[in-house]
Amino acid sequence: MKQQAQKDQFLYLIQQNKKLIFKVCNAYCHDYEDRKDLAQEVIIQLWRSFPKYNSQYKLSTWMYRIALNTAISYYRAAHKRKAATVSIHESLFDFADENNEQELDNNVKLLYNFINQFDELNKALMILYLDNNSYKDIADVLGITETNVATKISRIKQQLKQQFAKI
Repeated sequence: MKQQAQKDQFLYLIQQNKKLIFKVCNAYCHDYEDRKDLAQEVIIQLWRSFPKYNSQYKLSTWMYRIALNTAISYYRAAHKRKAATVSIHESLFDFADENNEQELDNNVKLLYNFINQFDELNKALMILYLDNNSYKDIADVLGITETNVATKISRIKQQLKQQFAKI
């Protein structure tokens, strides 16, 4: 009975935080099918780690950390696999919500295209920042200091301003 209660609790937490999972998957995968595969992999990793969850930490921090680590690993493997076959032009990247129906305005699409060009750490940093996480939460998820978070965000904002100014 205890295991069923744990499963029910886990499913409830996934349902309540599915946007977090989809946000990470959308940032790291270009293809709809790849996003679905990554979402499944994130959920599997969350399930494996669920018994070890320490309630001393915020649930969203724990979920972001696992989702981002899984996404980065998945991205690296997919990037190597695709580099060996066919490369896809980055401008074709289409961010969408979980239903793949929501239209984003041009500025938001441009913003995500610019963010997609960042390395894994900066991309993760911006996903967390745009989701209105505190610097402390971002630092906890990424394993860096709050000062480092603030510095990196400031530099990224400058880069993004320069990118938008070019257009």
